[in-house]
Amino acid sequence: MHDLRWIRDNPEEFDRALKRRGLAPTAAGVLTIDARNRAQQTALQEMQQRRNQVSKEIGQARARGEAPAAAMAEMASLREKVQAAEEEQRRLSAEIDEILAGLPNLLAADVPDGTDERANRVVRTVGEPPRFDFAPKEHFDLGEALAGMDFERAAKLAGARFVVLKGALARLHRALAAFMLDLQTREHGYLEVAPPVLVRDAVAFGTGQLPKFGEDLFHTTAGLWLIPTAEVPLTNLVADEIVEEAALPLRFAALTPCFRAEAGAAGKDTRGMLRQHQFDKVELVSITRAEESEAEHERMTSCAEEVLKRLALPYRVMVLSSGDTGFSARKTYDIEVWLPGQGRYREISSCSNCGDFQARRMRARYRPAEGKGTRLVHTLNGSGLAVGRALIAVMENCQRADGAIEIPAALRPYMGGREAISAHV
Repeated sequence: MHDLRWIRDNPEEFDRALKRRGLAPTAAGVLTIDARNRAQQTALQEMQQRRNQVSKEIGQARARGEAPAAAMAEMASLREKVQAAEEEQRRLSAEIDEILAGLPNLLAADVPDGTDERANRVVRTVGEPPRFDFAPKEHFDLGEALAGMDFERAAKLAGARFVVLKGALARLHRALAAFMLDLQTREHGYLEVAPPVLVRDAVAFGTGQLPKFGEDLFHTTAGLWLIPTAEVPLTNLVADEIVEEAALPLRFAALTPCFRAEAGAAGKDTRGMLRQHQFDKVELVSITRAEESEAEHERMTSCAEEVLKRLALPYRVMVLSSGDTGFSARKTYDIEVWLPGQGRYREISSCSNCGDFQARRMRARYRPAEGKGTRLVHTLNGSGLAVGRALIAVMENCQRADGAIEIPAALRPYMGGREAISAHV
């Protein structure tokens, strides 16, 4: 959400910021409605003052034993005009809110300009892709050969973009999730949270999923939304609250199932489990002061990277371009892991600094230790990591010529000391 007062003072800068997003100028239209709304508010205040004055005149007339017919008629007319003015003001305010709610966050100055992912910029590359003396397979071929991935039965149960994991691969998936959550909570200071995976409209609005991206979500008959990421409930833990400055930064981590309709992904990654309607993810969320949010963004990204370092998986970090940055983010780093079966890097984590954009939608503030009033918090979120994609990366990078999967050393304590998964064991 955007600050209307800031737009009044900086209309040209606001339109320049929208242009970076590929959007048309909007400030003039918003400020025209705002001017009408403020004029309506002034007129309403004048009518309310007049109504109070007439009410006093009526009382004085009655005290004198007079029948104030003219004043009574004016009072009735004022009631109707005030009611109409209040309704018009509510309509204009709602119109402004609807426009602003549909506009994305303004980008950080150092976000590279570009229309899509082709303008994303490599920040760093870590690790070397493994070299095989055989043609590496993709995860679905490996998983089916190991009898650990069943897409056919998943389709029978739920349709396309689902998988049934079985046996050692199901345990490896669980091991990855536990390892990630333990790393983030024990070593990186995140507080483990087990939030609801069904949320109300206001919660999905607070983080920017509604109203613009409703088609990407699953909606229940009870009027609740299945979360696309734990960012939604975790960030909203501070909605409509005032946090004491001493409590900041707040850092939350959650392992949850996530649900996405993938409405805009027709034809993309239809084989395998790279892009699914249901998947597990360890999510990281930070609530900070404005002065700390950029440093927190770097810290969060490094926390996500550490998972891949411990698993010895090659990856690179990208800063997203203006045309590829998500709706609520002012700046985003994508972490892309190397997948030998595809012969390319694929996203496994997205870490975003949302500034005060979500906080304004959620009405989330903090009280400074010194000074008066309250200030908006800054919110950040990142995957630490997507569990299914991490499973894919381990399988493809750690595959052997015979189709077995070597288990990374960091995961072996979670696998009962097991060193490999093969079709024979």
